[in-house]
Amino acid sequence: MDNQSRRQAIRDYKDREVPVGIYAVRCAVTGEAWVGQSQNLPQQQNRIWFGLRQGGHPNPSLRAAWAAHGEAAFAFDILETLEGEGLGPYARGNLLKDRDAHWRSALGAAKIVG
Repeated sequence: MDNQSRRQAIRDYKDREVPVGIYAVRCAVTGEAWVGQSQNLPQQQNRIWFGLRQGGHPNPSLRAAWAAHGEAAFAFDILETLEGEGLGPYARGNLLKDRDAHWRSALGAAKIVG
């Protein structure tokens, strides 16, 4: 790959649209759910699972359920992807907060911390 192609590939990577939205982590054994918001949904599950596997995730109730039931009992679900073209960072953040609160209420879920 020559320098020009490499620069273009880097530019394309930086300019890509990443899905923004609301997700849930669910425990099949207990039925518990934790809901959170993410500016980068494709990376969110890896981030959470890594923290839980290492025992350093900041959410104590999620960490305790993970320790008690193991990784196989958990699922990561994308609940909603927000279409935010034309929204600035402030408006997008407010929309994420509103949708996060809606899904926590609808599912009776706890807020995921971290």
